[in-house]
Amino acid sequence: MFRRLLVCLLLPGLLIASSAMAADAIQGNWTTESGETASIAPCGGGNFCITLKTGSYAGKKIGTLANSGGVYKGKITDPSDDKTYSGKASISGATLKMSGCVLAGLICRSQNWKKQ
Repeated sequence: MFRRLLVCLLLPGLLIASSAMAADAIQGNWTTESGETASIAPCGGGNFCITLKTGSYAGKKIGTLANSGGVYKGKITDPSDDKTYSGKASISGATLKMSGCVLAGLICRSQNWKKQ
């Protein structure tokens, strides 16, 4: 009787905790269109930070995104000129479509990254 009660009380908490610890689909290493590796990892406040791991800008943080219902929104920085753009990303299979826009979305540039 005590075991059954214990299981009934603990099981829901364990299920909630394990789902909260599950990795978000955007997390991990991605190969950019230019061949560098970018790492996307949680960085507090529900945000995900994008950091280049290889190439001439290795170690540079180039963006911060937050999950907004399957679409990630935030800021993306072009490492070659340090200009920051309004950014968004979406995932389809093993492809991450990244977009950066200026002038309220009138001018945008996109890239497709592949999951490693």
